[in-house]
Amino acid sequence: MKSKKNTYLSKRYEWIIQSEIRNMTIECDLREGINLSQGVCDTEVPQIIKNGAKEAIDHGFNYYTRYDGLDELRCAIAHKQRKFFNMEVDPKNEIVVSAGSTGALFCACFALLNPGDEVVLFEPYYGYHLNTLRLIEAIPKFVSTYPPDWTIDFGELKKSISPRTRAIIINSPSNPSGKVFSLDELKEISDLAAEKDLIIFTDEIYEHFVYDGRKHIPMATLPEMKERTVTISGLSKTFCITGWRIGYTICKKEWAEVIGYFNDLIYVCAPAPLQWGAVKGLLEISPEYYEKIAKDFQEKRDKLCSVLENIGFSPYIPQGAYYILADISILPGKSGKEKVMYLLDKTGVACVPGEAFYHDDYGQNLARFCFAKEDTVLDEACERLKRLKM
Repeated sequence: MKSKKNTYLSKRYEWIIQSEIRNMTIECDLREGINLSQGVCDTEVPQIIKNGAKEAIDHGFNYYTRYDGLDELRCAIAHKQRKFFNMEVDPKNEIVVSAGSTGALFCACFALLNPGDEVVLFEPYYGYHLNTLRLIEAIPKFVSTYPPDWTIDFGELKKSISPRTRAIIINSPSNPSGKVFSLDELKEISDLAAEKDLIIFTDEIYEHFVYDGRKHIPMATLPEMKERTVTISGLSKTFCITGWRIGYTICKKEWAEVIGYFNDLIYVCAPAPLQWGAVKGLLEISPEYYEKIAKDFQEKRDKLCSVLENIGFSPYIPQGAYYILADISILPGKSGKEKVMYLLDKTGVACVPGEAFYHDDYGQNLARFCFAKEDTVLDEACERLKRLKM
């Protein structure tokens, strides 16, 4: 009998490609290599957080929470925003806890965007942002940022805006470039958003990973921007709990209510005992912990950048987050994928080809390296990279 290809698959599967980040993780595992491709921070989880989750489980707190998260967690998030960023948030009405920052963005886009809406996405972009837009049938409008500092051409940005444009997505600090948007850049984007009546989705998951004395500035803290900004963040990176899936949305009440409905439908709630662990972390971990994150990860960044430069790559020094984009054009191969596979085969170190962060072939000479690793693992990766002979 002649089979019909993909008879039972929805058309949406064609829009969602397997993440190259995941692909390189699989390739790395097959070779038992060192994975500098996926952003899985393997540093130690604070004991306070682990104890909080264990206590919740031991005390039988294993049932549904409210769809928008524990009251205690929403209050702790509001407290954190006030303490670090002088950002006033109503925990009762303006916060929705979700299944990681990815889940938070997914629900927010479902709530606020329609099929055919255009959304500006800065390149290089994080692939899950693009795939989320594709899944809800929004139309991405790509605007380049330019190395070495990943600057924005605001003329290009303005030209990308049309009557169908509904929103702009900002990722600061950025995955994969490490760009930290400056106050001047945020002001210019906010002026454009006000002029064109646009929503700003801002992914701030790496808010505490900023280097060289820089400061993270939430878009929602700018004048008149709280009413049109959807802040997306979470605790996966800060507390090294990527598998716990604790993320959240902050926005005005009218939007948060609808985002919460979608969160209830898709996820029901974030894991209950893990929410309790997050509460303990947010309320009991000292400010010195966050200062140490920035210091330690800046040292990791500098160590890996130095090695990449010494072997003939050209790293673009990230201002934040924990990834390095580097020019790997000296490697053999016609594509970025061929180049990074060559590197993996020769050194046992996995990274992500630059095409994963562009809608065209612009990234074929770039690769992303993740330095969120324990020092012993990062040191071994550096030693392996040093053996590369070109």
